[in-house]
Amino acid sequence: MLSGIITSILLVLFLAGWAWAWSPRRRADFDAAAQLPLDDAETADGTRTVENKP
Repeated sequence: MLSGIITSILLVLFLAGWAWAWSPRRRADFDAAAQLPLDDAETADGTRTVENKP
């Protein structure tokens, strides 16, 4: 009985997280996060470093 309740709670939490991640309102945030590895690096003091690319 207890394991069924815990499983149900975890299933509801999983579905809520899935719905949050796939929400259209989150798309812009995830698109921006996807571009972070491609952006220039920024140091702690706010200056940007540019890598030399051949």
